[in-house]
Amino acid sequence: MTENRADFDVEQKKNQEFSFKLKAGVFLASVGGVSAVVGFGTALAAARRREAHGAARAALATAAPSDGALLALRALAWGTAYAVGGVGLLCFGVWKLSGANDLKEFRSTMGSVLPRIPKKESSGRTEFEGLTDLLKYIISESENKKSKE
Repeated sequence: MTENRADFDVEQKKNQEFSFKLKAGVFLASVGGVSAVVGFGTALAAARRREAHGAARAALATAAPSDGALLALRALAWGTAYAVGGVGLLCFGVWKLSGANDLKEFRSTMGSVLPRIPKKESSGRTEFEGLTDLLKYIISESENKKSKE
């Protein structure tokens, strides 16, 4: 009976871990997607403000090559599509070439292929209560260096 309980606990922990990772992945993907949409929308709004009469034609994608802002807007759209598609294909290609079936396998494969980055301990503080504390630390470190010279 205790073995069944232990197996159940292990299985439940794995399910909770998977659920957490799934939620984290969805959150990161949604934040990335929203930021991409907001960035593209901001660039589009800026282009529309600069040339208001050509914005309607830009939405229909019938921009004349002589119209600079509309041409730039189309270039931005195509550049974004190529960048997202290219990086996606690159990541997918590396994934498939590594022969990994899941993320844990891919991580271990890349960990064995790529060189390890040595961890060095910092010589100073790494945590600060606020911006003022950080600035005071920077000033005191600068004064210490000047006094040593």
